[in-house]
Amino acid sequence: MSQFENLKIVIQKWLFVSFLGVIYTALPVQSYSQESKVSLNGYVKELYMFYSPETPIPGFDVNNLGMDIVHNRINFKWYTSSKFTTVVEMRNRLMFGNLVKDYPAYQSTVNVDNGLVNLSWITASGTGWFVHSMFDRAYVDYTSGKWQIRTGRQRVNWGINFVWNPNDIFNTFSYFDFDYEERPGTDAVRVQYYTGVTSSAELVYKPNRNSARSAIAGMYKFTRWDYDFQFLGGQAGNDWVLGGGWSGDIYGAGFRGEVTHFEPRVNSSVRATVASVSADYTFKNSLYIHTSFLYSSNGKTGPAGGMNVLFNPDMSAKQLSFARYSLFGQISKPITPLFTGSFSGIVNPSDGSFYFGPALTYSLLNNLELMLTGQLFFGDAGTEFGDIGQIAFGRLKWSF
Repeated sequence: MSQFENLKIVIQKWLFVSFLGVIYTALPVQSYSQESKVSLNGYVKELYMFYSPETPIPGFDVNNLGMDIVHNRINFKWYTSSKFTTVVEMRNRLMFGNLVKDYPAYQSTVNVDNGLVNLSWITASGTGWFVHSMFDRAYVDYTSGKWQIRTGRQRVNWGINFVWNPNDIFNTFSYFDFDYEERPGTDAVRVQYYTGVTSSAELVYKPNRNSARSAIAGMYKFTRWDYDFQFLGGQAGNDWVLGGGWSGDIYGAGFRGEVTHFEPRVNSSVRATVASVSADYTFKNSLYIHTSFLYSSNGKTGPAGGMNVLFNPDMSAKQLSFARYSLFGQISKPITPLFTGSFSGIVNPSDGSFYFGPALTYSLLNNLELMLTGQLFFGDAGTEFGDIGQIAFGRLKWSF
């Protein structure tokens, strides 16, 4: 049997599984969920990527690379009892194209799980294609009175800003990974105690076989002067961490910020302070503007280099950018109730490189969305964005 025939079989199985999910959700789920306390939803989307690198990639015979990703997500939630909830969520992705064919190592950059338990695997593969599956949520939640305890793979979201999150020490995400709306999870035990209506204290422990990836930290949140404040402290990898953040508004404009200091606890680490501040505002005509600033004490003030948005960079809250200073800007507006356009950009003022991201989104149906976007990088060789090139995306997403 040829590799093409194998690929056809995989796609047919993929569509069949998605079809079963749609049939399930087409049943009277609401009444059924109320009786059994079970919910199931997800989506199927197809993302096409066209990549034109700034310089030829060693080992590739072509200058332009393409890849298709058929992505299915399934979210399962079971309200086990009045106090217990079980959540399991997974993503399955079929990837094929000349990027996969001409760069076999790409499979290893996708099949990565840095958690305590490896919940990532290659389901099937062939010449120029493979299927990757991963559980990024798998936890049990216990809630009783003012206490909430969650154990398993979960999203510990301590970040406040929309682009750069120095407080997000447990599961940092990349702004450029726009197709992963749910963002990564982490294997942890999280204990929260609600001290008041708008205040809480929590402790999170993230074990790992690699001590450089383990963490334990606490956070206290409260509201004062119509602002939400948070303070955190503990250990993250090879560092002691201390930080805080705020969220509020000034004359109707959102005003947020967060800062984290990393103090080495082993000789191999280095001291660092990372801070970000952002503001956003929506006008009466629905025009939205957003700006943000990032400071990283260990960042370079000359050509930053090293930026990698394609092969899953191993980011951390300690290193959100290779630059000392970064500026972000975004503007978006609904052109019609169903059609939205936006532009975003990041500038490294030290080396003059920059990123530009135009995007158009159109709602075809209530649960069907078409998006066209680009990630365009410019700059001199050796700068933060100068050696990447241009990437164009087209995505069709169907939610069920």
